[in-house]
Parts: sequence; structure tokens; C-alpha cells
Amino acid sequence: MMTTVALGVVVIAIVLLSIERIPIEVSSLAIVVLLVLSGLVTPPEALSGFSSEPAIFIFTLLALTQGLGATGVMQLVGRRLLSLSRFNPRAFRVMLLVAVGVFSSVASNTAVTAAFLPVATAASSQARVSSRGLLMPMAFSSMLGGTIFLFGTSTNLVVSAAMEQRGLERIGFAELAPVGLLLAVAGITATLVLVRRLLPERGVETASRASPRREYVTEAVLTPGSRLVGRELRYLTEGLGIPVRGVVRDGSLRLPEPRDVLGPREHLLIAGGLDDILRVKDLRSIGLRADLRIPERHRQAYTLIEVSVPPTSALAGRSLRDIRFAERYGLVVLAIHRHPSLLGGHHLGLMGKLSGGEVLKNIPLSVGDMLLLGGPERRARELARDEELTVLGGIEYQRPRYRRAVLAVCIFACTVVVAGLRITSPAIAGLAGMLAMVATGCVDARTAFRVDWRVVIMIGALLALGAAVEKSGVGELLARGVIPLMGAVGPRGVLCVLMSATVLLSVPMSNQAAALIMLPVGIHAAVDLGLDPRTFAMGICLAASCSFLTPLEPSAALVYGPGRYRFRDFLRVGTPLTVLMLALLTLAVPLAWPFTG
Repeated sequence: MMTTVALGVVVIAIVLLSIERIPIEVSSLAIVVLLVLSGLVTPPEALSGFSSEPAIFIFTLLALTQGLGATGVMQLVGRRLLSLSRFNPRAFRVMLLVAVGVFSSVASNTAVTAAFLPVATAASSQARVSSRGLLMPMAFSSMLGGTIFLFGTSTNLVVSAAMEQRGLERIGFAELAPVGLLLAVAGITATLVLVRRLLPERGVETASRASPRREYVTEAVLTPGSRLVGRELRYLTEGLGIPVRGVVRDGSLRLPEPRDVLGPREHLLIAGGLDDILRVKDLRSIGLRADLRIPERHRQAYTLIEVSVPPTSALAGRSLRDIRFAERYGLVVLAIHRHPSLLGGHHLGLMGKLSGGEVLKNIPLSVGDMLLLGGPERRARELARDEELTVLGGIEYQRPRYRRAVLAVCIFACTVVVAGLRITSPAIAGLAGMLAMVATGCVDARTAFRVDWRVVIMIGALLALGAAVEKSGVGELLARGVIPLMGAVGPRGVLCVLMSATVLLSVPMSNQAAALIMLPVGIHAAVDLGLDPRTFAMGICLAASCSFLTPLEPSAALVYGPGRYRFRDFLRVGTPLTVLMLALLTLAVPLAWPFTG
């Protein structure tokens, strides 16, 4: 009776986790309630997953990744790689995928993909690097990188904990590496080949149909001691992808020349999208002119907002200099957008002499202009009551703390080593690392806690579901259906069937859920067949990270829009790649973990 009830709960759980309209955290909590109401587990057992070591450590690992992002570690590496795109696009593509895979082996693959996405899109716009041919391989590389080390993905961690609950040893920190490295190298290589052959370019007409981005104009200057001094202007425009539209010298604005040599405190007019503007804010050798007027201690904490000039505004027709904007509102204007004329200084009639040698302050505001403002949060809230400007909303931004990048890497590495060597509990090591990040100023507490709590909630619920499946005997029941295959296909064939089922389950639901549902089936099948359960457990763990059939994986979803992919593009590339990964796993897993341990 209990087995039938448990099997029904598993089916309901699969359905709930497969319905995209239901938030995953809601489905997870519904599963917990259902487990208790059905009598499969007691309330303490149902809630124990949320306080388990894997759930706590995964939370701290996500927080530590926030610290790497806050200090700009991945952005710094990405910009170093970006210079390769101009000289050798193929080398850039390979090095980018390697870097993404390396970072993803110890950090959240979704966070790594998000951090490198601006680098990839910048490369596609300034060099002969196709975004369609780069973004999908980058997402797949981040997924494959998670198979190398224990901490590469939360799936590895929850499977490791579930294995320990069933009497097996935990997964070692580098135990997955021999097979994971094989998957990563073969998978990245195969993806590049498949994308080139199966995803032809759609042509310039497709790109032109894409919705135009909003263009802002701003002023930038080289910072004191800038490494850009003495370089040609084209290093900025081609090497770093910064769209320079004018150069201010001797109080005059003129059109830029690619071979202009940059001097100390060079004054430039830049026009580009919001991502371009924020990227200039991130760089250390160049900054926004208005931004640099704010003391460094205030620059970390101020807020960014967008406002527009309404038709009834008395500011229309007056320049920022006439208004004395900064004194009046306590906020600085970082950039201005006017559709469609702010694509170059000559469109504004400002070429030539400027009053005070400044560009933005001399632009007469027009109805519909949008301003990017920076300043204290208190003054931004006060602006909402002003009738002359309409607040459109805030912009999520925090200036990277580059000076603490090395410290953040050291803290992250120490945490991983301590947790991997089991010097102390991984959860305690993770909490200590997270507190060290906050205490040393690598990341503020509010940002550190800004993790994807849905992942933590889902893992807590799935651990309870896994316990119920084991307790009720569902795993043993399903395993009996696999045993007859032994005579026909042998142990490798049984392993392949279990891994294929895991991959197929991970399409409608999460990788973690698929692995935890299939794990007891694999363990019971191995025991009944007289084989080592670890072989099947490790195969299921790795297979859960090898589903590339759809863009539903978070890393793939991030690149779906920017790469202008279609759903069938992932089927065309992901199907042969998934088959290849399953074939490699079928061959390699028994070599690393023999059937007779």
C-alpha cells in the first residue's frame, strides 16, 4: 500500500516540477506537504532536508560565487580574453570556453554564464565571432564544467549526500575529474563542430530585425595613472569594444580618428547601450566624467535610476548647466538618451567649441529625453515627488571591488579545499568562507544573501522525497523492472538505460530531481544484480548534468534570447551531443568505478 502511495507521490512530483507556470519553489513546498499528508514521512523528516548539510553548503557556495562576482574576478578574466577576439577569433572562442568550464567546475554554472555573457556579446559585435556560434557552446561548456569537481554543480552535492544516506561513501572532491574532464573536452569539441555544421548563420537581415537597443551618450575620461595613456584610440573602440563618438580637446569636440593617441585625462564622448555605459563604469583606466566627481567612498553605495522629461516639464529646452542639475537634485547625470539622434556628437550640433569644455551640460533637454542618474538613494526617492521629471525605475548595479579580487579568490579557494578535504563539515567551511567574504569587504551582506533561494528550497524538498522513495520501497520496485535487461544487454546496457532515463527525466524537471529519483532505482538494481552500487550512482550523477536537448537549463536559458536561437536549434545540436555524452559515460564510468568493486 505504502509503495503504491509513494509511487503516486513521485508521479505527482514529476508533474509539478514539469509545469513551467508553477514556480519551482511552490512545487517543492507542495511536495513536502504532500509527503506528510500521505503519511510517507513525519513532519521532522519532511523538514530535515532544509537544514541538511548539502542545502546549507549549496547556499554558502552560491553566496561565495556572489563574492567572486562582486569583486569582478570573472569580468577581469573575460576582458583579458576579449582582446584575443580582434586578433584571433578562433583562439578567443576556445579560450573563452575553457575559462567558462574552469570557473564552472567550482562555481555555479548559471552565475558563470551570466558573468561571461557580456564578454561574448561584445566579441560578436566587434570581431568576426558569431554570437550564434559562441553563446550555445558557452552555455554547454558551463554545464560540462560542473561535472569535473564535486562542487561544480548542486546535483553532485545532493547526490553525494543521498549516497551517504544509503550507506555509500560520499563523492570525493576530485573523484569525478577523470570522467568529467573527458566529458568536458569531448563535449566542448563536439559542440563547436555541431554548431558550425548544424546552425548556419541567418544573415544580416535577421540581425537587423532585432529590436534596437536604447542608445545613451555620456562623457568619459582617463583616470590618473591610466594604462591607456599612449595607446591609440582604436584600442578602446576595437580592443575593448567601447563606442567612442567624439574627442574633446582644447575645449572643442571633434570626430575621433582611430590612430589618435590617448593622452593623460583624455576626454571622450561615448554613445552606446546601457551595458556599454555600465562597462565603462567598471573599468579602472577609464571612467564616466560625472561619476568620477563623486567621492570613492560614496561611489560604492549610490543608486542608479532612469528618468524621463515629460511634456509638461519646465526643464525642456534648457541645458543641465542652466538648470544647475546636480545642485538642484543632489544627483549627477551620467548619460542622456534621445531617440534617435544621440548616436554621435555631430547630430547634436555640438561639434566645435563647448562652454566649459563639457558635452552633457551643453545639451538642451527635450521632451522624451531619458537621463541616467546616480546619487544617494534618499535623493532618488525625493525625485519621485518632482513634477519636472518622471522616474522610470532603478537599475541594479554595484561597482566591482577589483582591489579585493585576489582576496576573494583566496577565500573561495580555501573554502573549497577545506570542504573538499573534509577538514571540517562542508556546511561550516562554507559559512566561514561566506562570513570571511563579508568581513573583508569582498561583498556586502545584502548582496551575499541575494542568492537563488529557489534552488535551496527545491533541494530541501527533494532530499525529503528521496528519503520517502527509499523508505517506501519504490526504488526497489522500479529496479525490478530493470533487472530482466541484464541478460540481454549486460551490465553496461543496464547502466546506459538508467543514465538515459535520468537524462530524459531532467528534460521536464531539474537535474537534481531527476538524479534523486533515479538514484535509489540504480542502487537497488546494482544490489539485486550483485554489482557495485557506486558504479550506477556515479553514472546517474554525471548523466543528470548531460541533458542538452532543450534550453530549459538555466545556463541555456540565459543565452537563448541574446543568441537568437529557436527551440529546435537546441534539439538539432543537443540531441547528438547528449547521445555522445551517454556513449562516453557508458564506456568510461565502469572503467573509473568497476562493476565489481
